[in-house]
Amino acid sequence: MKRISLRATMRALSFTVASGLVLTAGAAQAQDDTITIGYAVARTGPSATGAGITTIPNYELWVDTVNKAGGLTLPDGSQKRVKVIEYDNRSANQDLVRAIERLATQDKVDIILPPWGTGGNLAIAPLMARFGYPQLAVTAVTDKAPEFAARWDRSFWMLGGGHDYAKGLVDVLAQARDAGKINNKIAVVSVADGFGIDLIAGARPAFEEAGFELAYDESYPLGTADFAAIMSEAQGSGADSFVAFSYPPGSFGMTKTAQSMGYNPKAFYISVGGAFPIYPGIADGKAEGVMAIGGVDADSPAIQDYFARHTAFVGKAPDSWASAITYASLEMLEQAIERVGLDHAALAKEISTGTFQTVAGEIKLEDNQLRDLWWVGQWQGGAFRAINPSDKSGASDAILPKTEW
Repeated sequence: MKRISLRATMRALSFTVASGLVLTAGAAQAQDDTITIGYAVARTGPSATGAGITTIPNYELWVDTVNKAGGLTLPDGSQKRVKVIEYDNRSANQDLVRAIERLATQDKVDIILPPWGTGGNLAIAPLMARFGYPQLAVTAVTDKAPEFAARWDRSFWMLGGGHDYAKGLVDVLAQARDAGKINNKIAVVSVADGFGIDLIAGARPAFEEAGFELAYDESYPLGTADFAAIMSEAQGSGADSFVAFSYPPGSFGMTKTAQSMGYNPKAFYISVGGAFPIYPGIADGKAEGVMAIGGVDADSPAIQDYFARHTAFVGKAPDSWASAITYASLEMLEQAIERVGLDHAALAKEISTGTFQTVAGEIKLEDNQLRDLWWVGQWQGGAFRAINPSDKSGASDAILPKTEW
């Protein structure tokens, strides 16, 4: 199916019960019986892997589910089917910004859904505020979320901050160190992007406070393809724990490089991509014990039902971190529309203050932020299971040292 790029002719995407996703030509104009939702997500470029696993499938599953149920319900009980206008932002913030401007000023969509990634959500936040749209920044990890929520009061930050994930990881590693399973040295690398910068900024003081020594600390440019030098230096650092604050290309590349060179740290942690369903294949079937950012309660009936529906619709399982939160954010949007309609101010207020039932459980935001999250997960027995916070219902015990490649 042809997708929309910013250089291509704009087409409206509509979803039908009989045939699923249908491409129809013509200008996308709001109709009395439809609600138009727009988004600009990476179909191509470095962000396409993350967007193609975490964001786009959930958007398409949700629209299909809503339309098969008759559409979005409004406060008067009427229903309107969802029409979608989608642009490929080509993993470039410049294209993303242009697309958001077009969605707001030319397409005049009712709702704009966010792109994938921290950098993209930060890039569009001022625009979303200017045009008055609620922004469900569901795949943005930033310690500045409280500041951003105060600055842009219609923005909602759903994935926590770098310090949260760093502290969760430090807790896991500190318990293993205190039990004599690993030494107190860490080899850490981070992608030189908003996400990696935020994570390493939170991790350095957290590691120091916990008494760890950073034996190796290096950043790498977004788009790096060769990780041999980085992994060789990490291997020679004497650290039992390897930590990467990475996007999928780095997470996958470092995994393959570690395997090819026989680098077997006792703790191996990567970030985005580690919870993806394709990761065990990337790791050549040797993912057991690998830790990564996020996690799910794999035994939750709601999560199991969501995984089954996602797999049936998409043909593959969702990731075990931000996918469920992405879908939950859409359920929040759906419930908020049913309660207050499409007025952006009323909608933002309801999202900010309401309580919602979702696949991720009951959600109520705190100062426009979702705080009840999983920070660390680990591959165990073929499933990616949440292990931190360890006192949260549904948490599994961490297994360290990890199985060798």
